[in-house]
Amino acid sequence: MPDHKESVRGEHAVPYRLTVLGTGYLGATHAACMAELGFEVLGLDVDQSKIERLQRGELPIHEPGLEELLRRNLDSGRLRFTTSYEEVAKFGDVHFVCVGTPQKKGEQAADVSFLDAVVESLAPHLDRECLVVGKSTVPVGTAERLADKLVRLSPAGMQVELAWNPEFLREGFAVQDTLRPDRIVLGVASERAEKVLRDVYAPLGEIPIVVTDFPTAELVKTAANAFLATKISFINAMAELCEAAGGDVTQLSQALSYDERIGGRYLNPGLGFGGGCLPKDIRAFTARADELGASQALAFLREVDQINLRRRTRTVDLTRDILGGAFDGRRVAVLGAAFKPNSDDIRDSPALDVALKIAEQGGQVTVYDPVALSNARAAHPHLGYAASAMEAAREADVVLLLTEWQEFVTLDPEELGAVVAARTIVDGRNALDADTWREAGWDYRALGRP
Repeated sequence: MPDHKESVRGEHAVPYRLTVLGTGYLGATHAACMAELGFEVLGLDVDQSKIERLQRGELPIHEPGLEELLRRNLDSGRLRFTTSYEEVAKFGDVHFVCVGTPQKKGEQAADVSFLDAVVESLAPHLDRECLVVGKSTVPVGTAERLADKLVRLSPAGMQVELAWNPEFLREGFAVQDTLRPDRIVLGVASERAEKVLRDVYAPLGEIPIVVTDFPTAELVKTAANAFLATKISFINAMAELCEAAGGDVTQLSQALSYDERIGGRYLNPGLGFGGGCLPKDIRAFTARADELGASQALAFLREVDQINLRRRTRTVDLTRDILGGAFDGRRVAVLGAAFKPNSDDIRDSPALDVALKIAEQGGQVTVYDPVALSNARAAHPHLGYAASAMEAAREADVVLLLTEWQEFVTLDPEELGAVVAARTIVDGRNALDADTWREAGWDYRALGRP
């Protein structure tokens, strides 16, 4: 495919120049990691200010280890950024499309308009053989449609091919998941596309590779997210049952985890999932199933979604009951704003959702998070914010642990108890040792536990 000189990284030839279109969470990570593997990489975004920040080595997101990777590869010259589609088309042999597919406003379905915009902007400049690789999470059928559009709009026509290569990144572990993935899925329509992608990922070493058609590659990511969401909601449904029956869901979860068929990962009872992937992906999955006439196959995912949302309502209800039935004038400390630890992502954050619901009911809410505070403040300026956990808890009538940052898990119950108005804590993530906190005089409460 390329006619430029190959570079070498370790034992592997690096025969292609790569581009990454979209420099958000997925794109910035993929660009920096591919450069780390030895490729020349050009990242593109239509946001000029974002490109300028990236070119200076500044990340628009919080992701452990990524900023160091970004700066090292900028300094090496293997990585740079642009806003020009024409430059991208001239530079790249393999173009990775990494734009978002958010939930449509007022609908369950995914909005794939950003993908169409990228293809429509890039294709007119593609005048030679190349491979365009989608990494975004999409409704099944999207790849086939975009493949046809690429051929139709590109001067090179049939020499421009599409492949689908879904990502499986966990926020907080994105660098690790890119450089040491547990599997790689290649949705391809030709042996040529498969060979190119095998060459691209060869520097990773011996990683299981699953080669599929377009529909299967698209379904793998949504199916994986649906399974994880189901497992999380299952244990939270058991928490509801434990509350009704007087059981302890943490002991139930522990017992289940020893069964090799079940395992303990994603079997942690608590406030439930959020973020920019699982909630919108399971909704888009059910919406697409409806369009395909297979709605019954995924009907259970609607209940998965509802169980997840009920955890938030139940946390609010539990806190209100602790305070005597009303929030009016009561001070509530909320520890956590990000939807999960090691991230500054507040999209569909269960922690912020609970904080907002309590504030709407008259509670005086003060939020603290180690890295997501500025994002939370920008999105919800009417909430109160503090610069530390101790400051947030000062004179609080109740403390809510809603994002399981290690900083919160290791809090000293005596030190925290010295600043609160009442030693009452709701552990929304079952992250604390209940006995330790109760021995320190705290009224310790958690979902699904006596």
